[in-house]
Parts: sequence; C-alpha cells; structure tokens
Amino acid sequence: MSTEETLKQQIIEKAWQDSTFKQQLLSDPKAAIEGAFGVKVPDGIKLNVVEESSTDFYLVLPQNPADALDGEDDVNAAW
Repeated sequence: MSTEETLKQQIIEKAWQDSTFKQQLLSDPKAAIEGAFGVKVPDGIKLNVVEESSTDFYLVLPQNPADALDGEDDVNAAW
C-alpha cells in the first residue's frame, strides 16, 4: 500500500472513531488533517470531503495519467 493510500485509510478510520474529527474533516479538511496527522496539504490543492450514506454513493474519477506531467516530479501529486 502506498504512503498516500495508508494516510487515506488512517484518515477514514479516525473519522469513524472520532466524531469531532469527522465534523472538522467535513467542514475544513486541510485543518483537520494537519491537526491530526501533521500533514500540510499544499495551498494549491483543493480538498473536498463527502460522506457516503446507505443511499448516496460517490465515484471519484482520477486524472487521466496521459494528462499528468510528463515525467516531472510534481510536489502536489500525492499531497
């Protein structure tokens, strides 16, 4: 599992266990992540957090790799 996926899983698990964190994550995700995990999401990254329910589901369509930078290291690629 990549570092990014590990962090995402940790964020999800914390939100399941900590209702205060979950509410902050939904309202101000950058501050919640920085406060809980010490990870600063770069200013150029927009981060949206939504919660699924038993009737509302979300499909995230990732950026097409062909549209990504050609071999350049992008500091914001994995925030």
